[in-house]
Amino acid sequence: MARSGKSRPAKKRTAKAAPRGVSFGRGPQTGKSAPAPSAREAKQAERREAILTAALAEFSAQGFTATRLDDVARRAGIAKGTIYLYFRDKESLFQELIRTRLSPIVGTIEALRDADVPVRALADQLVELFVREVFGTQRKDVIRLMIAEGPRFPKLAEFYYREVLSRIIAALRTLLKRAHERGEVGSDAVVRFPQLIAAPGLVAVVWSGLFDRFEPLDVRAMMKAHVDLLFTPGRAA
Repeated sequence: MARSGKSRPAKKRTAKAAPRGVSFGRGPQTGKSAPAPSAREAKQAERREAILTAALAEFSAQGFTATRLDDVARRAGIAKGTIYLYFRDKESLFQELIRTRLSPIVGTIEALRDADVPVRALADQLVELFVREVFGTQRKDVIRLMIAEGPRFPKLAEFYYREVLSRIIAALRTLLKRAHERGEVGSDAVVRFPQLIAAPGLVAVVWSGLFDRFEPLDVRAMMKAHVDLLFTPGRAA
């Protein structure tokens, strides 16, 4: 038989969808890079950051109660009314300080939770993270402010617990529970009370604000000694 002159249409190829829950880490390939922020957007971001920086300086010097938005505006070099374009009130400004200054640290700790390495190595990483990224920066001033002002402002304390402490405690508890199941932690006390891990950090923040001029504290050495007490075989909590 003679073949027909018509060729069979080629099958249309369709891209396979990624398995559910799996991301390839790249967005749609449109051939265009993400647009750069406009000059107006860049200016707004710069002004917002200036307000937050000025607010942290004022809160640290005056405390939450005594700080006035007039003083924050003056330090930031803007009119007071400009603050309300970005923040509803002084409380929302303080909440944003907590979120922007501490959330990156919380995210790092949550990432460490899933690391498949010995708990002692993770504890050493946590010490370095705290010393370098918290105690060595203005982040420690946010913690000091919460210690001083939290009892008088329960909503701020609740916000801090929800955004920072509860997430850190959950991450540490998961990490420590796995370590206990592996036999890396002798007792489950540190699993039940993950606050024990953070205790020397709080001591360091309080000490630096009150007593450091009388007796400087080697924060890194103190925290490493604490890790030894918790995780050295035969001496675990």
